[in-house]
Amino acid sequence: MTTWLITGCSSGLGRALAESVLEHGDNAVVTARDVSKVQDLVDRHPDTALAVALDVTDSSQVTAAVSAATEGFGGVDVLVNNAGYGYRAAVEEGEDGPVQQLFDTHVFGTARTIKAVLPGMRARRAGTIINISSIGARMSPAGSGYYSAVKAAIEALTLSLRREVSPLGIRTIVVEPGAFRTDFAGRSLTQSADAIADYADTAGKRRIENDTVHGTQPGDPAKAAAALITVAESADPPYFLALGSDAAAAVRSSLDALAVDIEKWDELTRSTDFAE
Repeated sequence: MTTWLITGCSSGLGRALAESVLEHGDNAVVTARDVSKVQDLVDRHPDTALAVALDVTDSSQVTAAVSAATEGFGGVDVLVNNAGYGYRAAVEEGEDGPVQQLFDTHVFGTARTIKAVLPGMRARRAGTIINISSIGARMSPAGSGYYSAVKAAIEALTLSLRREVSPLGIRTIVVEPGAFRTDFAGRSLTQSADAIADYADTAGKRRIENDTVHGTQPGDPAKAAAALITVAESADPPYFLALGSDAAAAVRSSLDALAVDIEKWDELTRSTDFAE
């Protein structure tokens, strides 16, 4: 039986995935900062669910979560780094403390859990690590520079990790979801305290008070969860998976725009080499 460790299970995609994994018949270590919010999953699946309090910014809690998975189920077969939240601000508006906390949660939190599960995966020469990114990493809309930056960092980290661990039998997958109907744009979204008027027509349009998409997102979290189970069980999973039609369109648009710039400036690019 496959054992999953999923971070950020109190709501949204993490919650949907935990429910789907358990309904699928697998073991799941379901985590949240407030463990009471996932206790109902254990109550419904007492033999296959284990609720563990986990704040990914706390190294001791990360270690304890992996130890609990090992003691309860023999180890972690699939790690899903899902814990996180949004932060909106123009780059100039970004506040040091909240931005550092954002990086600690998304980037360093992801690194902590990866480092904690790798010894067991290396010993078994098997395992799958799924890191949840965002189309923000590719689109980088005004007002989401810091959030886009943490997700881009996760993607770069995962690519290097893939090259390091794939010879050891460990698979890594980056997932870029589009907009899903979760509470991401609700209680899971934060922003800078002070707005600068000059950015009203750019970053300002993405501030919480101007957000009109919450509750109308096209993505279905249950279907996303089913897709993640499919790739985790695949004998040849993708390195990169976009989730949602909006994500697929955004990825293609971004790649096309990049290709245009590369072609346009190709002569200047090549001019910087030493002459033969």
